[in-house]
Amino acid sequence: MPLLRVDPRSLRLRLLGWLSGIALIVTGATWLLHGILLQDLARDFLGERLKREADHAIDQVKQNHLFTPVVLDSASRGFQAFHHLYVLRLGNNISSSDPRWVKTLDFLLDDTSDALVEVRHEQQHLLVYRRHFSLEGERGVLLVGEDFSQVEAGLHELHWWVAAIAAVLLLLLVMLNILAVNRGLIPLSRLREQLGELRSGERERLSLDVPSELDSLVIQLNRFMDEIDSRLQRSRDSVANLSHALKTPLAAVTQVLRGRRPIDDARRKKLVERLEEIHAQLDAELRRSRIAGPNAGRMSDLHRDCTRLIEMFRGLYPDIDFTVSLPVETEPRIPIESQDFSEMLGIVLDNAGKWAVSTVHCRIVFNEVLRITVEDDGPGVAAHDLSRLGQRGRRLDESHPGYGLGLSILEQLMTRYTGKVSFEISSLGGLCVEMEVPSKVSLCSR
Repeated sequence: MPLLRVDPRSLRLRLLGWLSGIALIVTGATWLLHGILLQDLARDFLGERLKREADHAIDQVKQNHLFTPVVLDSASRGFQAFHHLYVLRLGNNISSSDPRWVKTLDFLLDDTSDALVEVRHEQQHLLVYRRHFSLEGERGVLLVGEDFSQVEAGLHELHWWVAAIAAVLLLLLVMLNILAVNRGLIPLSRLREQLGELRSGERERLSLDVPSELDSLVIQLNRFMDEIDSRLQRSRDSVANLSHALKTPLAAVTQVLRGRRPIDDARRKKLVERLEEIHAQLDAELRRSRIAGPNAGRMSDLHRDCTRLIEMFRGLYPDIDFTVSLPVETEPRIPIESQDFSEMLGIVLDNAGKWAVSTVHCRIVFNEVLRITVEDDGPGVAAHDLSRLGQRGRRLDESHPGYGLGLSILEQLMTRYTGKVSFEISSLGGLCVEMEVPSKVSLCSR
């Protein structure tokens, strides 16, 4: 029979290991402290009792000092009944309830302080209280002791009984930990079941009825599924757009090629225009399909990407002076996928480069909002036509090549990043395009 394999990556195993280890440490520390505190408590209790007995014996000696030996003998019998002993030194005379202990306890008689002292002799452990007093001008010392060995034996037995009870409680605590961990991991099991249902098509989204610690995970998974649906819808829209946009020009080209009429220069020019339209549509739809969106979780290096684009357009339009103003003291990375950012800025710079006379200026500010402003000194756009910019396929001037698709793609990019684009008349005389994108892009944007 194969041995049970333990997965070290198991969250259940890790939780049980940590909880059981902590329970063992706490229980063991409590048991050790119990032994120490119990010992100290018993010592203090017996010490206080010995102190009271010493005070009582000294009072008897002072009241009956003429018959001191009789009083001490009486006290000795009482002490012996309670397993106590005494040693008395009055002046130079020493008497004891048990002469065997006089030599052992003799060193305690020379100390001048009242104190509770522990004495170990052979197999016995004594607890001795030393009390100084004065009787008719003579100094005396009384030692009252009790055999602490029997008390220690009882405490030791009690301590191990406590250990047995602690072990049972520890076992019970481990079982409760297992139950609590299993109950606590039920939401993860439900989430796994929901993922299985999602994969089999039985559900469209994950349920939000989960512990608060899993809210972020479920929300992120649902957002990624929204992104997948969005990309699928964009692909379908692109196919539909291409089908609609290419059907007519392809039919016209096919009709010309199938016809028997010779293709003169005028018809050849029209064929080339039709094919260029097809190329432009394909290029535009491919650019739209490459839009990653904020859910891609990618960042752009502001300085690197801007510098690369500016250098590229300086090469494409060598007669135009492209200048850029970038933030210096801010974080250079922005929450926009690199290719999306290049597409976003490239559309505007390309449009400005086509129409500018000599200057294109780009200014970028990044704080709570990424703000990009591109201005040119071209002929510009009439104020009443500004609102029509960005409409798909609409061109306000046919003097430059193009199909009016770039600004519509820019509008889609802004929508994806919950941003906005506005068109104004530039102080340089041409068009001013201003784009704003929140620095913390909403992941819910579609």
